[in-house]
Amino acid sequence: MSATRFAFGAMGILLVGWLATGAAQANERWVVLGGDIAETIAALNADIDVVARDDTVVYPPEMEALPSVGYLRQLSAESVLSVSPDHVLAASHAGPQEVLEQLTAVGVDVERIDAPATLEAIPAKVRAVAQLTDRQQEGESLAQTLTETLERLTELPPLPEAPAMFILQNSGLTPRVAGSGTAAHTALEAAGLSNAFGTMTGYHSVSAEALAEKAPELVIMSERGLVAIGGEAALWQLPGMALTPAGRQQRLLVIDDQALLGFGPRTPDQLFTLRQNAEALLRPTKTAQVSR
Repeated sequence: MSATRFAFGAMGILLVGWLATGAAQANERWVVLGGDIAETIAALNADIDVVARDDTVVYPPEMEALPSVGYLRQLSAESVLSVSPDHVLAASHAGPQEVLEQLTAVGVDVERIDAPATLEAIPAKVRAVAQLTDRQQEGESLAQTLTETLERLTELPPLPEAPAMFILQNSGLTPRVAGSGTAAHTALEAAGLSNAFGTMTGYHSVSAEALAEKAPELVIMSERGLVAIGGEAALWQLPGMALTPAGRQQRLLVIDDQALLGFGPRTPDQLFTLRQNAEALLRPTKTAQVSR
């Protein structure tokens, strides 16, 4: 059977204006650390002058095009200071902590958004970023919309009983499967899918025997992960994949990992897209109906 794939398109979020410089902040330079924070700034149309970002900021494209100061968790004070920032707006897991303290010591205003990596925290994260960028009204409106979207997810009818698996693949590394305690597990549950490997914790390599035993009906991967693994043909050739219903039917959903798993403002809508596409694969004889 030919493979079935769904690629998630970009959501309709207001993206323009965050690089414009407002009168009250005309000479203030901002560095953004964290893909979810960058997406929130864009969604709020925040009127601040962002001059650099970290490697996890890959959306929107205009933000990704800015100079990078390094990887979010392995920053250096020298790299951040090289772009002469007045403000650093960082996700809670940015670090190391001593680097942020060094920035503060030399007069850089460092603000951290201490929101946990949960769906329920997304609206609070939006409000926090809105407060720091003087977009309180826009932040409240966006936070309410996101809350309503997440609430509607919980009201959807159950999907057919069909365990799914999320495969994480980075270039040069062995593919790993998501267990509980991961962003992927949270996304699967929120979309109404059961995680075939939910009894394990974190990301792990799994054997062909484990794949056959868990018998996932559906494989979910990011576009970047699929490229890193060598494409769809290489995916179905992984040891044990042919022993699974997903492998035999070649049921694959391709997702935007930053949009779905970044716990930013695009995540709630992406969960609906995951739900719709999963239902279309698992119920191929009828058109999936998801009330929006």
